[in-house]
Amino acid sequence: MSIKRILRGLEGYTMTIEEIKAKLENVLSAKRYKHSLRVMDTAVELAEKYGEDIEKARLAGLVHDCVRDIKGEHLLELCREYNVDVDNITKAQPELLHGPLGAEYIKSVYDVNDNEISKAIYCHTTGCENMNLLDKIIFIADYVEPGRNFPGVDEARRLAFEDIDEAMIYALDRTIKFVMDKGSLIHPDTVRARNYIIFHKNKNNKI
Repeated sequence: MSIKRILRGLEGYTMTIEEIKAKLENVLSAKRYKHSLRVMDTAVELAEKYGEDIEKARLAGLVHDCVRDIKGEHLLELCREYNVDVDNITKAQPELLHGPLGAEYIKSVYDVNDNEISKAIYCHTTGCENMNLLDKIIFIADYVEPGRNFPGVDEARRLAFEDIDEAMIYALDRTIKFVMDKGSLIHPDTVRARNYIIFHKNKNNKI
């Protein structure tokens, strides 16, 4: 599927990928913008590896953090405007809201009207139950892009291009442990994502 087709809005208006990049560069910090470009490139590599739609992966990777630099009351105002649910966990950890908000925000601000791209953005931080291949690609691309530097990232990168489900389990396990060690709240979607992948991986291995 072409970028032009994905970007075609409900009224027929189309933003080019370069226009989206220019808009992102104006609203994101330089560090966040460069991160977004690296996630985009990594998502394309993973899509090529696993046979996913390359242009959807490219676009989802590019815009995945489009609202990440919005903070405080403005973030909550936008969540109300776009009917994004704010529960006790996301209220305590508002950085988790940029996925669900971004999934809606891209439709009106970046003219991206594609349900698969929206879902991948929605769950790219916490994960979710029953993630499809594009969801996993964006989650892992965000986790292992070349700018990331933390203990275990090299192993995550190796797994990412060998078995994306194993990479997901590895990333989710380490995320849960990291959050637990901080004494923070674990979002239920992260636990659901991990359990779903493990359950179905084990089930398939027994067939």
